[in-house]
Amino acid sequence: MRKVMAVLAAVLLVSGCAPVATPEPSVPPASPTASAPAASPDASSAAPETSFPEASETPAPTPQWDVATASSLQVVVNKLRPMDPPDFAPELVAVSTGQEGGELVRPELDAALRELDAAMRAAIGEGTYVTSSYRSSALQAQYYQDAIARFGQAAADTTSARPGHSEHQTGLAIDVMSTALECRLARCFGETVAGRWIAANAWEHGFVVRYPEGSDAVTGYAWEPWHLRFVGAEVSTAMHESGTATLEEHFGLEPAPGYAEPAP
Repeated sequence: MRKVMAVLAAVLLVSGCAPVATPEPSVPPASPTASAPAASPDASSAAPETSFPEASETPAPTPQWDVATASSLQVVVNKLRPMDPPDFAPELVAVSTGQEGGELVRPELDAALRELDAAMRAAIGEGTYVTSSYRSSALQAQYYQDAIARFGQAAADTTSARPGHSEHQTGLAIDVMSTALECRLARCFGETVAGRWIAANAWEHGFVVRYPEGSDAVTGYAWEPWHLRFVGAEVSTAMHESGTATLEEHFGLEPAPGYAEPAP
């Protein structure tokens, strides 16, 4: 019997019918484009959470303008704030728009004046015409003495600056009329088409009417609709938006209706 069973087993092996153990299912290889999920770290090894500060609601500080340095575009010169140094002389270029001849200004003013002139011509058909610009301290002394001779000391101090106190010495001030040549250095210029346009639009190009009507107690000068001061578009725009009339008020400076020292 044992022999019979051995023969049968041999036959089954030869015929391939012997029972084979079922293999464990194999794990398919990972896809070459798939990323295996990262193992979760233990709580003890987890990275600390990053905290971000909340956005600050504090408004940005107002720029601190330089109103004291003679070379600054925002320098304020008035009856209480003389030029420092007294003999300051800026870099100057010839006025490149309409002028009487020999007029000189700071390059920044001239570039802005060209834009103002072009805008004015496009709007009303008249351009700017500069009648006075940079003046040295010596030239201002001559202007001042002429004013005294014509109007007397008290009146001269409301229309002409003493030497060392004139904005014209900064190279940032000009006296203008239009190419129509109406109302030269006269208050009637403020009532002309050009005068009204300049008063309404000069701020867009960095200029302000330095001695506006009704501001004598602050500036120390009567209304001069022809006297423009270049301060840069950022300052002129801020003044326009706030309705501030003078540089003294805009920069928080004390009014300068008169000189601290008696007339020389």
